[in-house]
Amino acid sequence: MEAAVSHLPNDVEALKALVVSMTRRATDAEAELANAHAKASADQALIAHLKLQIAKLNRERFGPRSERSRRLLDQLELQLEELEASASEDDLAAEMAAAKTTNVAPFERQRPARKPFPEHLPRERIVIASPCSCPACGSTRLSKLGEDVTETLEVIPRQWKVIQTVREKFSCRDCEQITQPPAPFHVVPRGWAGPSFLAMLLFEKYGQHQPLNRQADRFAREGVPLSLSTLADQVGAASVALMPLYRRIEAHVLAGERVHGDDTTVPVLAKGKTDTGRLWVYVRDDAPFGGPAPPAALFHYSRDRRGTHPRAHLASWAGILQADAYGGYGELYRDGREPGPVLEAGCFAHARRKFFELADVEGAARKKSRGERTGQIYPIALEAVQRLDAIFAVEREINGLSADERLTARKERSAPQVTELEAWLNAQFAKLSRNHDLAKAINYMLRRWPAFTRFLDDGRVCITNNAAERALRGITLGRKSWLFCGSDRGGQRAAVMYTLIGTAKLNTVDPQAWLADVLARIAGHRVSRLDDLLPWNWRKDGEMILRAA
Repeated sequence: MEAAVSHLPNDVEALKALVVSMTRRATDAEAELANAHAKASADQALIAHLKLQIAKLNRERFGPRSERSRRLLDQLELQLEELEASASEDDLAAEMAAAKTTNVAPFERQRPARKPFPEHLPRERIVIASPCSCPACGSTRLSKLGEDVTETLEVIPRQWKVIQTVREKFSCRDCEQITQPPAPFHVVPRGWAGPSFLAMLLFEKYGQHQPLNRQADRFAREGVPLSLSTLADQVGAASVALMPLYRRIEAHVLAGERVHGDDTTVPVLAKGKTDTGRLWVYVRDDAPFGGPAPPAALFHYSRDRRGTHPRAHLASWAGILQADAYGGYGELYRDGREPGPVLEAGCFAHARRKFFELADVEGAARKKSRGERTGQIYPIALEAVQRLDAIFAVEREINGLSADERLTARKERSAPQVTELEAWLNAQFAKLSRNHDLAKAINYMLRRWPAFTRFLDDGRVCITNNAAERALRGITLGRKSWLFCGSDRGGQRAAVMYTLIGTAKLNTVDPQAWLADVLARIAGHRVSRLDDLLPWNWRKDGEMILRAA
């Protein structure tokens, strides 16, 4: 310490110069460090962005590689979101640090090119006043050469308004008869809520999983206090008004020759406790075999999971049911069933999942890194996954072809693989204990082998039940938000609204816009033309309107 002090000059001016020099060096070092942090953050964000792009491209090209692929994409998007935000913070910090020095250039982050704002958005021009004279010489003889336009995206907070519908009364001077135009149709009798408000209320509750109490709190903060009971009354009345469309969608789904079926739990409030109800879904989706019929999803609610419920839902239907191995469907597959047979088609995704859990090497490594207990990795399970993936690869190539083309490809390419798979499963099953997890996974397929091989005899059959699982995904995500249904009637209303919103999404229709238009028209719409309001027909009408414009 004494040696360091002895090297310092005794002159005050020299000490000042030394302090200035050291301050400049510290500022430069700080700026360089900030640049390094900004570059590292930008690199991490770029890597995450490229990983996400690769994952999305692989999913589009090869299809989902596992049941967790969608969740992995969500995790990558969340990770990218955080890294981009951190990179922006470090970029600004580096810029502010570089502004304090003249020796270090600020770090310039390469950002992806931003897409232009949509053309349909209205533009508001704000012109900055130009100088009246030349700043250089003071001359007033200025001539406009052009202009530079900087676009900034802005949003106007939601605006509330009250629409007054006036019906004037007139009296006849000759006969003294009073006349008045008829009252307009309201989707809710004596209703006070407009169709757009009702559509927003329904979509927020069932499509965005926002309970009415949270919506009421938000409305109050925006200066429109509405009680929870008032909003609930509108939801009940709107569901009654939309019931005819629910029945038309139900008839459309049950007119399909092949239907996906599945169910999920839904908590239901009961006296002093919460019971576990069920939401059942039946999806008609003919797109995999090029069918012309539009897709649709039909939901039902029940208080329990007894097999009587799917039998009642499909009492008038016959065809191919793609579902899991739930025992409650067993009565549907009974020989001699009226009005016709229901043929079971197995789900290879369910079967693959059982093996995948026993061969999840990456998952075991993650658990081990966290210090958690890991299960054993079985080479037999890994080989089973690889054999099943080969069958999935063929299906991805023929997806969207006609039923005949799919059947031809399956007989040529998939049938030999399935035959080898059956022989291999039987050979492995003979070596294992009946209580082994692998034996249970193998037995799951062998006991239902006719259902798993049905796709080799019918080109319309899919090898997975993913269409039904996708339809239920919104409910599983929303349960943490809305917690439970208030009653059985609430569960039934939820089934109606999930049917309408889910069907709109399957047909690439904005559910809220569709509901707003339907609620505005349905009260005065002719029953004979009710099908015009269904999502797939409504989309066609919207496209014709856009082309005409």
